This record gives sequence, C-alpha cells and structure tokens, in this order.
Amino acid sequence: MRRFLRHPVRLVPFGFLVAIAIGTGLLMLPWATSAHHYTPLVTALFTATSAVSVTGMAVTDTPNYWNGFGLVMITVLTQLGGLGILTGAALVSLAVTRQLGLRNRLLVQAETAEYGTGNIRRLLIRIAGTVFGCEVLMTLVVTGRLWLAYHYPPGRALWYGTFHSVQAFNNGGFALYSDGLVGFSRDPWVSLPLALGAIVGGLGFPALFEAVRQWRRPVRWAVATKLTIWGSVVLLAAGFVGLLVAEWGNPLTIGTFDMPGKVLASFSQIALSRTGGFDVINVGRLSEESYPLLIVLMFIGGGSASTAGGIKVSTFFLLAFVIWAELRGEPDVIVGRRRIAASSQRQALTVALLSVALVAVGTIGVIALTEHVLFYESLFEVTSAFSTTGLTVGLTSRLPEVGQLMLTALMYIGRVGPLTLGSAIALNTRHRLYRYPKEQPVVG
Repeated sequence: MRRFLRHPVRLVPFGFLVAIAIGTGLLMLPWATSAHHYTPLVTALFTATSAVSVTGMAVTDTPNYWNGFGLVMITVLTQLGGLGILTGAALVSLAVTRQLGLRNRLLVQAETAEYGTGNIRRLLIRIAGTVFGCEVLMTLVVTGRLWLAYHYPPGRALWYGTFHSVQAFNNGGFALYSDGLVGFSRDPWVSLPLALGAIVGGLGFPALFEAVRQWRRPVRWAVATKLTIWGSVVLLAAGFVGLLVAEWGNPLTIGTFDMPGKVLASFSQIALSRTGGFDVINVGRLSEESYPLLIVLMFIGGGSASTAGGIKVSTFFLLAFVIWAELRGEPDVIVGRRRIAASSQRQALTVALLSVALVAVGTIGVIALTEHVLFYESLFEVTSAFSTTGLTVGLTSRLPEVGQLMLTALMYIGRVGPLTLGSAIALNTRHRLYRYPKEQPVVG
C-alpha cells in the first residue's frame, strides 16, 4: 500500500479492472437480457469493458438484446468510467463522511491530472457539478423534444433522454436505437445538444475550468489549455469541412439532405466522431475519402483528463510544434511565448509512438484473424477501439472471439494507458547527479 500511495496512479488501472469485472458478472445474469438467458462471458466482458472505457462498441443489438436492468447497468458503468473510478469513489467518500483524506486526495490527483492536493475537495465538487449539470441540461432538452415532437410517453422520453445524455457527455456511444442517431440527423433539438455535450466532456476538466475562469483573457491560459481549446476548434472546423465536402453528393448519407440538414449532420457527426461514438450518419455507407479523416480524428481524440480517448489534442499539437521548431532549426520549442520542457516533449513522443504501435499491431492482428476483411475496415475498427470512440463499420460483430478479446484489451488500454503512462512518467521523473558525454548520431 505504501508503494501505491507513493505512486497512486498505479491504482487507476486496478480500479477500472474491478469495475469491468463487476460489470461483466452483472451483465452475465439472465436478468440483464431481454430473452432472460445467461450472456456468454466474452459478450458480457466486451460490453462491460466498452461501457467502463466509455467506448460504446457493441457485439449485440443493444436496444433489443439488453433489457431495462442491463441498460441501467451499462449507463452506470459508463458514468463511472467517464467520471473516473477513483474520482467517483472519492466523491462518494466526500458525500458520506464530508472529509477527504490524503490517500483519496492523491488518487484524485492521479486521475484528474491535478498535481496539487490543496484544492481537491473544491475540484471534486466542481467536477460533479459540471458533469451532472451538463447531463441534466441535455436530458431536459432531449426529453422535451421526444415528448412534444415525437409523442413519446413522458416516462419513456425521460429514459431515452437520460440514457443518451449520459452516453454523450461521457463520450460513450451506446444508443437505444439500432441505427444509432441516424433518425435524428436533421433534428437540431436532439443531435446538437448531444454533440455539444460530447465536445464539453471531451475538453477535460482542467482546460475547461481554466477557460471558463479566464474567458475574458485567453492570453493568460496555460499552454495545455491553449493547445486543448484552440486545437479542438481547429480539429472540429477541419473535420466538419472535410466531411461535408466528402459526403456532399453521397446519396447513402447526406446527399439527399437540404443545405441546413447537410451542415447539421456533418457537424454533429464530426463532434461525435472524435470520441463520442454515435452514428448520426451511417458510418458503414460513408465515401472512401471520409474514413481516413475519421481515423485521424479518432486517433487524436479529446483533451487530457477528460472523458475522451485518443493520444489527446495537446499531445498531437505539441508534437506539431516540436516538428515545426526542428524544421526551422530553433533550439527551443515555443508555444504561446512559453518554452516547452524537454521532458514534456519526450512524454508526448512516447505516448504517440506507443499508440501508433498498438494500433498497428491490432490492425495486423484483426486482418490475420478475419477472412475477407479490408485494410481500412480493420484500421478503422482498431483505431475506434483504442481511442474509445465506438464507431464501427460493422466488423466487430463479425470477428471471432479472439478478435473481440483483442478489441477488449485495446479499449481497456486506450482508456487507462495514455493516462497512466503520462502521469507515471511525470510523477517518476528522475534527477541524475551526473551526465554522460554528449554525442549526436546520424538521423534520417
């Protein structure tokens, strides 16, 4: 225990494993399925991991396979996974005992990327207020729309609104419709709140709180906040324009929509494609040009310490500044009149290269395990799993159990891997008392 307290970030993977194990056991019960039969272990494990890692991938038809109990369990697991297992536990402890010991402070610090322990109590309250406030607001809008415009009974409208709002803010992706949100692609009162909720949830609490606190003076934002906020704006704008152009004349997606419908569907899909995982446009019918765009956006993901996955926006743009400085022959990497520490550059490079390696190995593995699979299908599915996005071209349900277990491992690694690796590197930095002679090997 002393080792864990010395480096509490090590408890993060363990907490997620415990939640996955409990969720798997509950989803295997016959009470969780519509047919009231036991769920196979691999199916239950895949679904529980997908929920806890806020991915949203499924090997079953979610609304028809699971009953009310199963869907509630998926919702709870998604909320825990998005909020953070250890952060959620600390919130419960704070609510019950009204105290937060040093141990819980260190655990929350490890999971939220807050390296100071002085204001953890206030941080927890702000996180809880932000999460549940946004989810309640989305629920009210979507519920009202389903009730008034689609004539859902009030109870059913409330359940559908709550389920999809929790999934959207936590960047989950499970839906109570077999075709995702395709039926609401031109309804701004349903698709737009969920898309905006996914954007807010994917920014990350540190960046979000600082941006709100210093909204009048963005020049004072920390480098991480600038990279996350402005980087997200750039990715959303570029992705929106790219998808709109690629799918403009595709009759299988938005080709038959009017101008407002095309704009709304494209924006919502891009906002939900970075890690949200909902289908606003039928992903399996996209033009070939759209798949590379979505793969890149999924791989980058959202902000640090957020409900999103991927290598993170700040990592991607920090590496872009590193490359730019190297091309210009600059001795330092400068972002917003701040010199970036060499350790941060190495951390970003490590996370990015390990993520590329995992996706590459997973893609080759899926191709080897599955017959008649295209390369882009395998790459898309593996990237979606690793980045905890949840979009699928229909390959996941066709994979053998070994392939599904491979995606299960990727979802788990994608949720805790970059977080754990980045925090562990930052917390375990060593300071040598000596340095070896320098040498410059040939590169390139």
